[in-house]
Amino acid sequence: MPTNKPTFEENMQRLEQIVQELQNGNVPLEKALSEFQAGVKLSQTMQQTLQNAEDTLTKMMNPDGEEVPFTRDKGYEKQANGESQTDGDVPF
Repeated sequence: MPTNKPTFEENMQRLEQIVQELQNGNVPLEKALSEFQAGVKLSQTMQQTLQNAEDTLTKMMNPDGEEVPFTRDKGYEKQANGESQTDGDVPF
């Protein structure tokens, strides 16, 4: 039987709930440790989800239908590095 994996948003809600419980301080030590560990695992899962999304968004398809890394033009790179646009490059 397939299990439903929580969404990123559901994980975020659960993490916020854990943080709120721990901040209130009315949690026995054993439960606080357990909740803290659950929060760390949720945080790691969410970080991986964000990394996967970033990896997906930084790829594009070339005319042959192959995935290739997305690279910005040199004008954007100069702007990102704080260099002035003296050569007429448009930063997009």
